[in-house]
Amino acid sequence: MDQLTFLQENENSSYADDDVILYKSFFSTKHFVYFTKCLDELPWKKGKIEVWGKLHTTPRYEAWIGNKTYTYSRQILTPTNWTPCLLEMKKFIELKIGSKFNSVLANLYQDGSHYVGYHSDDEEELGNNPIIASVSLGGSRRFCFRKKNNHSEKGEILLNSGDLIIMKGNFQKDWQHCVPKTAKKVSPRINLTFRQIN
Repeated sequence: MDQLTFLQENENSSYADDDVILYKSFFSTKHFVYFTKCLDELPWKKGKIEVWGKLHTTPRYEAWIGNKTYTYSRQILTPTNWTPCLLEMKKFIELKIGSKFNSVLANLYQDGSHYVGYHSDDEEELGNNPIIASVSLGGSRRFCFRKKNNHSEKGEILLNSGDLIIMKGNFQKDWQHCVPKTAKKVSPRINLTFRQIN
């Protein structure tokens, strides 16, 4: 994949290239219900991640749900049980794209100071060329991406509540992505990344 392009045909169309598909307003009718349920029902906490050899508190809240443990940045996440809300969302996504998921990493960004830096979801447990389904709920935030071997090749899109991104193919090998800090006033946002852990 040489570049990422997102071409909007109409409000409800999908955006696509070889390795990324963006469905605007995929959860168009229940996104507020899903946001409220996830906010109330998930066991939110701040973890520890390793950056340049030092441990730091995550600049956001997170929860790990599913059937298996998951390790990233030397942080071991122990899963909690699926909620009915998450199972319902998982079912809709699996029916749409024809892939199965057994885990979900949930991130809660309470305000503009909460963020996730540039990274790739390329941990060994995800296997080669993982398929990851990323759902945005709540406030709108920028989703930025850059080529690993050429940081001048980059772009961004604004993700709104109910939007769904499917990341697949070589995306995690070739690109990094982030949700940057912002000084603007933004509403709380929940991001759910459905994954298949091997």
